[in-house]
Amino acid sequence: MASSTTQVALIVGASRGIGRQLAIDLSRSGYVVVVAAKTTSDASKAHPFPPDPNSHQSTISTVEREIREAGFEASAVTVDTRDFDSIQRMVDETIRIYGRLDILVYNSGAIWWASVENTPMKRFQLMQKVNVEGLYGTIQACLPRFRDNGWKGRVIVVSPPIYSRFFRGKTAYAMGKVGMSILTKGLAMDWEREGKKNMAITSIWPATAIQSAATESMGREENWKDLRKPTIYSDAILAMLRAPTSTVNGCLELDEDFLRKTGVTDFDKYSLIPGSKPRRIMPAEFPDLTVKEQADEGRRVDSTKSRAAKL
Repeated sequence: MASSTTQVALIVGASRGIGRQLAIDLSRSGYVVVVAAKTTSDASKAHPFPPDPNSHQSTISTVEREIREAGFEASAVTVDTRDFDSIQRMVDETIRIYGRLDILVYNSGAIWWASVENTPMKRFQLMQKVNVEGLYGTIQACLPRFRDNGWKGRVIVVSPPIYSRFFRGKTAYAMGKVGMSILTKGLAMDWEREGKKNMAITSIWPATAIQSAATESMGREENWKDLRKPTIYSDAILAMLRAPTSTVNGCLELDEDFLRKTGVTDFDKYSLIPGSKPRRIMPAEFPDLTVKEQADEGRRVDSTKSRAAKL
């Protein structure tokens, strides 16, 4: 069981890359961490240890061992984010071990970047199940636990700002990822309307490519000059968790830009190759999604109430 003052963070998609780094950095910052993903291993037999953090040798089992051997608290819990029953078991196991849940980070994701013509139906379905459906199911399973906390908690989602260039060349992938960002916006509106002032959901996306399993296709060292270390992502998320809920709820942020808001000016320390200047891959500005009639809901419909009336 966690103490009454220790916050428990559930990180879904924590076996490699950014997720692993976040789990390690949150544990160093005083959080109890639950690392969740599909694949496990016998961490006692891992050689070398710790394994390459961007390889399949890195699993939630080895991440748990890394954190525990550093003197911090962590537990590995398996989950298949395509299966809602598996998601519910993950959340239930988190509560069984630590008695509470304060923070959810959804880093799990499936990637296939190609035109619609070259994206098979099975690939499309996998991305929707792991990305947007997996996030929705995980939030659904966590909401009762946040309620148990008196509606006090944080959700961090790995999804992008919404802008048209993001769709180009990867429409099927973008459909799911932008759907995740819409969930961030919509759930934030729910909480604001319901007066849940101690809840916040925030999306975060990299301004510059980050070294991870997803960027292994960039090749060897000649391309590493355009990569940053995953510590920039975990630093930004830690800053989000420290920020007042009112300043981050419903925001779609970039790691670098959010850190600049907090006063960070030195980004050279995040370059994978010392002295390099990684190319920014995201726009400098994004469209405003609000409209002039933003506050006008008209006659609001609540399907749960209309269905109850019919029954």
